[in-house]
Amino acid sequence: MADLRPLAWPPAPIKTERLVLRESEARDRAAVIELNASPEVGTYLGGPRPRAELERTVPEVPGQRPGFFVVELDGATIGTIQLDPHAPSPPGDRRLEAGQTELGYLFLPQTWGRGYATEACTTALDWFAAALPGEPVVLYTQTANARSMRLAAKLGFTELERFEAYNAEQWFGVWSPATSPA
Repeated sequence: MADLRPLAWPPAPIKTERLVLRESEARDRAAVIELNASPEVGTYLGGPRPRAELERTVPEVPGQRPGFFVVELDGATIGTIQLDPHAPSPPGDRRLEAGQTELGYLFLPQTWGRGYATEACTTALDWFAAALPGEPVVLYTQTANARSMRLAAKLGFTELERFEAYNAEQWFGVWSPATSPA
């Protein structure tokens, strides 16, 4: 699916109190493979992907597209944030009406529980709101993923519906810059 959003890319690195959000570089490939091969990270995403497959398929510079941020802590890649075009399935799904962009995030398990995801996602959403004022963002997560459900609430996502997919209850919410927490 072509990205038709008018996003200026790449942005200058965005610095927070502890993190840097930046475009992907070749040095991030190993961390992207680790994220996608991790059993912990893949728990609510259909499981980890085989490392050998990732070694073959992850490009030299992973995620080279508008809306894909690498999250860096003290010079090390700890995660990724994606603000990607939203393509719900099946075609004609009314969820597309909620927003054209979907938030996704992956963080290495050893960084969980320290507020990095909240800090990075808040920063990415602020960047997005400045780039496309008034545009909502959607989020899907399994209701069983308690960490992701807490993050969605902290970020100010509002539940629109729950539905069954992939043999699990899914949560679907929307974030709007006009109604997000300050």
